[in-house]
Amino acid sequence: MALSSGIFSTTFLCVDTAPFRSSLLSTSSLRFSPHHPANLRMVRAVTSATAASSDPTTTTKTREPRGIMKPRPVSPEMQDVVGVPEIPRTQALKRIWAYIKEHDLQDPQNKRDIICDEKLKKIFQGKERVGFLEIAKLIGPHFL
Repeated sequence: MALSSGIFSTTFLCVDTAPFRSSLLSTSSLRFSPHHPANLRMVRAVTSATAASSDPTTTTKTREPRGIMKPRPVSPEMQDVVGVPEIPRTQALKRIWAYIKEHDLQDPQNKRDIICDEKLKKIFQGKERVGFLEIAKLIGPHFL
């Protein structure tokens, strides 16, 4: 069984109970109403994970990017479009879309289709037209 080391904290709204009074209808007993703002207080339950994270002696490290967020070297054909020799898949896809919109390569009748120019044909296996869902699949071989 695996345990998570996440941060959990809970805020409770507690009501102090009013002392018992024999005269319930007196004006002085109204200020002891359980719902009176003076009788409400906030209580925060702190777990060990929260207490450990607030320790100023510990340092937080940023995690190395992994998976599709990790920069990878790309082929020369892909470099012509994205402009850099090493880029994460997510950023490459964004730059390809920026290139497509900048050069007005979407089909005006069906915006889901991309009409490829010479640079995109090198990336998209020489196809004249590519559907927008195919782009992520077709750029895979260009990551080395």
